[in-house]
Amino acid sequence: MSSNGTRASSHRIALGDINPNNLGQLKRINTVIFPINYQPSFYKDVLEVGEFAKIAYFNDVCVAAVCCRKDPTPEATAPHDLYIATLGVLAPYRRLGLGTALLEHILEHAAEDKKIGKVYLHVQTTNEEALAFYKKHGFEQKEKVANYYPNFDDSDAYRLEKVLVQ
Repeated sequence: MSSNGTRASSHRIALGDINPNNLGQLKRINTVIFPINYQPSFYKDVLEVGEFAKIAYFNDVCVAAVCCRKDPTPEATAPHDLYIATLGVLAPYRRLGLGTALLEHILEHAAEDKKIGKVYLHVQTTNEEALAFYKKHGFEQKEKVANYYPNFDDSDAYRLEKVLVQ
């Protein structure tokens, strides 16, 4: 307790770079959170995107991560799009600000990169918690993609996007 009698918050959130030494932690997090088996090429690419892939720690325990990729747009002179391939927090650590910290980090770095015009992602149509989270952070639902996740019972997804450059 602090001197004024209130309990001081001892929770600490920190973001870390993804590198070959902690790639195993990222793989474990993704295996637990997402029902998709990501290929070695996915993780190889993650090591190349710099600030657009991060691990989040809660009190020094690795509990969340985000992985993005830059997608070229059809017009060679147009900005790139940034695709959020994964953003997940282990269930016991949700609603503690970790997802928000990861997303805000990505959006801040995307806005600084003048070559990125928008950030987008896909969310299962039945994942109301994720849909609400992204909408709260300024993403708009653009289209429904039928059978986006063909191996799942809930196979449809919404494409959500946030435009950075007008």
